[in-house]
Amino acid sequence: MPQIHRHRRLLFVAILVTACSPRTPSVQASEPVLHEGRASSTRASHQDAVAPADVGHLASASEPASAASSPALLAAAPVDPLVKACPHGMVLVQGMYCPEVAQRCLGYLDPPGRYHEYRCREYARPATCKSNRVPMRFCIDVGEFTPLGQSLPAHFVSFREAIRLCARAGKRLCRESEWNFACEGEQMLPYPYGFVRDSSACHADRTDIFEPDGKKVRDMRKPTGQMPACRSPFGVMDMAGNLEELVALDGTEPPRPVMKGDWWHPGRNHCRARQTFHNDVYKGVETGFRCCADAAPVGEENP
Repeated sequence: MPQIHRHRRLLFVAILVTACSPRTPSVQASEPVLHEGRASSTRASHQDAVAPADVGHLASASEPASAASSPALLAAAPVDPLVKACPHGMVLVQGMYCPEVAQRCLGYLDPPGRYHEYRCREYARPATCKSNRVPMRFCIDVGEFTPLGQSLPAHFVSFREAIRLCARAGKRLCRESEWNFACEGEQMLPYPYGFVRDSSACHADRTDIFEPDGKKVRDMRKPTGQMPACRSPFGVMDMAGNLEELVALDGTEPPRPVMKGDWWHPGRNHCRARQTFHNDVYKGVETGFRCCADAAPVGEENP
């Protein structure tokens, strides 16, 4: 295990060094690169960077935690006549979802190297759907799971704990396909805000992520609503950066964990990026989640 931890730290530092290297403006790929919608994202882990914390304080049986605990979060929800199909603090996601997407990167932010293809500067318009679209209709939290009375979203949460906390709130953990659709919309946007990467739109691309000792990763979470441009076509906030969100892999029983959205370091941060390296008990300074729920049937929305 010590060797694994040393390897993770070295890999993580390598990402940071690459992100801080001098950049060549508008670096062009020698050949356009296709990012398949089902491709995995490999990145460094820092499980030993910060001591895990107990999440038992996040919710109680008598007082479920809520993702809608701040006025800024609620203000982010779009005005929609169908919003009553969803519980308070959630938005309706409805439309035709593409299970398999191809996105062509026109150039990268980082110079050639091991992590050259981590951060795409711009994707070609439009993205291509490589499969038949399927209808989807569900509810999703506007923001990352935030305990009542707190301003910052919960972190140091494992996949098992996320499932339990969503159930306690009367919801369920989102499936990967649901998370993808809520992030990209029917346009299959690479980033929740569009086709061109904007480091100022979401809480991402930070390089000052270590404590002064250079060993521990800083807790740099932000409350939902502080990055208003980090908004998906459905009005869902912070689906790129801030916290890497735990979701359930489609079609698995028992469910298997997938991590989506990346966090505040210089990572992929696009809607289809996925990280499957960790097991269902891993938790870290960067791990969070949001919940989903079935929408009320059309014509039977909540009054």
